[in-house]
Amino acid sequence: MREKIVGKQFDEERALYNAKSTDIIDCVFAGEADGESVLKEARDIYLDNCSFSLRYPLWHVQGFKMENSKMDDKTRAPIWYSFDGEMNKVNLTGVKAVRECKNIKVNDSYVESPEFGWKCDGVALKDTEIISEYIFFDSKNISLENVKMKGKYSYQYVEGLTIRDSYLDTKDAFWHAKNITVINSTVKGEYLAWFSEGLTLIDCKIIGTQPLCYCKDLKLINCTMEGADFAFEYSDVEADIKGDVISIKNPKSGTITVDSVGEVIFGDAVMECSGKVTVRE
Repeated sequence: MREKIVGKQFDEERALYNAKSTDIIDCVFAGEADGESVLKEARDIYLDNCSFSLRYPLWHVQGFKMENSKMDDKTRAPIWYSFDGEMNKVNLTGVKAVRECKNIKVNDSYVESPEFGWKCDGVALKDTEIISEYIFFDSKNISLENVKMKGKYSYQYVEGLTIRDSYLDTKDAFWHAKNITVINSTVKGEYLAWFSEGLTLIDCKIIGTQPLCYCKDLKLINCTMEGADFAFEYSDVEADIKGDVISIKNPKSGTITVDSVGEVIFGDAVMECSGKVTVRE
């Protein structure tokens, strides 16, 4: 039988340590004792309409669901080393949220957390707004759907990422990332996806200077580009671009098809470049 805790306040160190099969409803985790790790090592817990204002609340948690709850900026590193978790309608503003976690879902939520999602496996964001620098650093098997994201240095060293119907406002995204698919999304930011491998962009709008350089196995299908100068330098690329590109420089290999291009630059290359640029008639 499940235990139920309703309308309580906890502020002591490890207040509910190793809680098991427990429903925690309308509870507050805050107070003068300022205790850390209030739900460390918990198992199979459900949280509804709870408020957290203490450090490290959900560490080493196995199986949790959190709804209609808030973790404020005092919940430093709130969710680490946990797996099989789901968060719905959550406001999460603790720094360094979700690290070295596995199989975590975040739905219909607001997240503001520098260094969100580092070294994770299997994190999914849906219908969520997120502000984060260095989001998902060195993580794998990540998915975003209908996500509005703002940050810097995003998705670096990620392997296995799918993004759909989203808006990304971020510089230096996807650096050194592998096996990325972005569909029907806007990607805004400087120096997009340098040194990436296996990046495919489908029905996307790409905004920003010097995108998609030093890439391997790069594909663009039915995409548009805005403010894109010196694009595709030293990249292995197959691209079908609608509209105009400001300039394309020294593509290493492949074919880039555009409606129009301001300038195609071949020369002063540090490696052999045999890529072709074709303008539709």
